[in-house]
Amino acid sequence: MKAPAFDYVRVRSLDEALALLDEHGEEAKIIAGGQSLVPALNLRLLAPSLLIDIGALEELKGISVEGETVRIGALTRHVDLERSPEIAAHAPLLKNAIAHVAHPAIRNRGTVGGNLAHADPASELPACALALEARLIVATATGERSVPAEDFFTGVYETALSPAEILTAIEVPAARPGERFAFIELARRSGDYALVGLAAKAVVQDGAFSDLRLAYFAVRAKPTLAAKAAAHVVGQPVTDAAVVEAQAALADDLAPQDDLHASAATRLHLARVLLRRVLEQLSPEAFRAERKRA
Repeated sequence: MKAPAFDYVRVRSLDEALALLDEHGEEAKIIAGGQSLVPALNLRLLAPSLLIDIGALEELKGISVEGETVRIGALTRHVDLERSPEIAAHAPLLKNAIAHVAHPAIRNRGTVGGNLAHADPASELPACALALEARLIVATATGERSVPAEDFFTGVYETALSPAEILTAIEVPAARPGERFAFIELARRSGDYALVGLAAKAVVQDGAFSDLRLAYFAVRAKPTLAAKAAAHVVGQPVTDAAVVEAQAALADDLAPQDDLHASAATRLHLARVLLRRVLEQLSPEAFRAERKRA
């Protein structure tokens, strides 16, 4: 199929793009890398009357470290995250996750902002944003606001963005001494959407987790923190019994549903498998100590 007819404007400034959005509202769509939008147009899942191309806006590109914050422009491409020494040093979870995003051809064109605004529940970056307690910077014709990742993703392909807003950047707290990160997903083939995935951030002190954020994706309508599971292993020695309790608690945290790709029972089982693997990655010394006690 081919996309329906639309008008096209390649803007020269963010203000111009925002003015067009303000004028056309839901009839307009933003395009940058186009790796999600173009297939949706060709399948006629979307039929905007106007495409606003923001791909030339240099102010929305690039990666910088400002104090304790890593700022990533919305038009920064996936491949830029993959190759960035700043990301490797200060946001290693993103470095680990980005290699799982689709294939090199898509990572060469796709943008960070487009990925996050698309809000695919099986996508890696929204879960990373949730695990890292990121803030998403959103602009309108009248100003700017900062939205916590926990509030930004609202459902399947749904976000807190209004039709008149543009995601301009993501701000991630730079990795602090003692923080550890892990990322893992299960897919049928490399480059496929994950059946289940998990992005995690932790602090380990004296062989125990003092902080732990477990952000699952491809399980529910949006990335989800497994807070009840984390509570079973935070602030106490990591024992096999505690891990089993944490795995059991995932049923309440995630409550997956059946779909065409996997049953709810399969997804929950895989989520429990990933939990143990990620905990072992985050604190191998704790598991060695548990094996010695056993």
